[in-house]
Amino acid sequence: MTEQAVRASDVYTDEFAADPYPTFARLRAETPVCPVSSPRFDSYLITRFDDAREALTDSRLSKDLYGPGQHYLRIFGPNSEGLNRNMLNSDPPEHTRLRRIVSQAFAPRRVEALRPRIAEVVDALLDRVVPRGRCDLMEDFAIPLPMTVISELLGIPEEDHARVLDWTQVIRTSGSSGRPPEEDRAAVQEAQAWLHHYLADLVEAKRARPADDMVSSLVQACDRDGELAEAELVTTTFLLLFAGHQTTADFIGNATAALLTHPDQLDLLRARPELLPSAVEELLRFDGPLPVASPRIATEDVEYGGVCIPSGSIVGVAINAANHDPAHFADPDRLDLSRERGPHIGFGYGVHYCLGVSLARMEARIGLGALLRRLPGLRLGVPAAELRRLPAASPFRGLLELPVRFDVTPG
Repeated sequence: MTEQAVRASDVYTDEFAADPYPTFARLRAETPVCPVSSPRFDSYLITRFDDAREALTDSRLSKDLYGPGQHYLRIFGPNSEGLNRNMLNSDPPEHTRLRRIVSQAFAPRRVEALRPRIAEVVDALLDRVVPRGRCDLMEDFAIPLPMTVISELLGIPEEDHARVLDWTQVIRTSGSSGRPPEEDRAAVQEAQAWLHHYLADLVEAKRARPADDMVSSLVQACDRDGELAEAELVTTTFLLLFAGHQTTADFIGNATAALLTHPDQLDLLRARPELLPSAVEELLRFDGPLPVASPRIATEDVEYGGVCIPSGSIVGVAINAANHDPAHFADPDRLDLSRERGPHIGFGYGVHYCLGVSLARMEARIGLGALLRRLPGLRLGVPAAELRRLPAASPFRGLLELPVRFDVTPG
């Protein structure tokens, strides 16, 4: 890193976690491609929309973290291969092969068939909180909704949902426990080990007793066609499990918090529920759950914005910074649910475009619509400044808690 690097102490702060957008605006204006020192690893950060979208499709920026160079050691640590060596961290043709195997499960027709079940899960979760007049919307709704849906799709038995969620939550909330860093890392490694063991056992259970679920289909692809290696069964299942609920949960939390702190937009959506599909897109642009795309590695010297990124560097594409670029979005820091759909990159771009986009959109639309319909007078249970977020160094942007209150209606 050069002496012009942005230091961790400049950006990875509580203030940044609460509102990273002023910092992103400064970086876009002053150093749109800059080296950043972080608690996890050093990288180059790309913040402008045009550069970001180009970088997401640049074959010189490799996603293969487990190939030559073993870059995963800097990013994930030595114990990550058992879960993280999956299509997210691979390049074509390997990525193409793995994505093709699982893409059928997320075809629009199959996702649409899930609509009644998603609505059923939403109503069941809200039935539990409606009589109380208050809840933690993360714990009681935003997290269990997508976790239930993806667990059922994968074929995880209902009696195992709670413990699988506990393990994933240890990983999601890393850095927020107040424990010393070495204890926190040990807890994450332990949770990963338990998840690996559980998913390996799940694969074997589905091999012995296949059912109509995604893990059974993956096992068949391995055993019948040889399209998946044995280790890939576990890593692919983990990716589907984690990606299938983490970002959707954080998005529902972020979106709800954004609406509750912008009452004019909340009132607009209540008055015009037909805006919900476009509102989901605007809320994702406004405060998405993945502030920086998963890491890429420069396989040669590459230039962006007049800055040379040396070969071997880790490159981060700041999705949330790009989605607030005034060169592409008028008044980008304003939440405007009636905004015409713009080409945001909240779901990524290029070959790594989010595979579960249709499912995520459906869960968000059904979930947010039900919250507005069934929780009259929905409001924050604490001042907005007291909302607790994931630490700034987390790869995710989300809330640890979202206390809300609402009116209890008779009957």
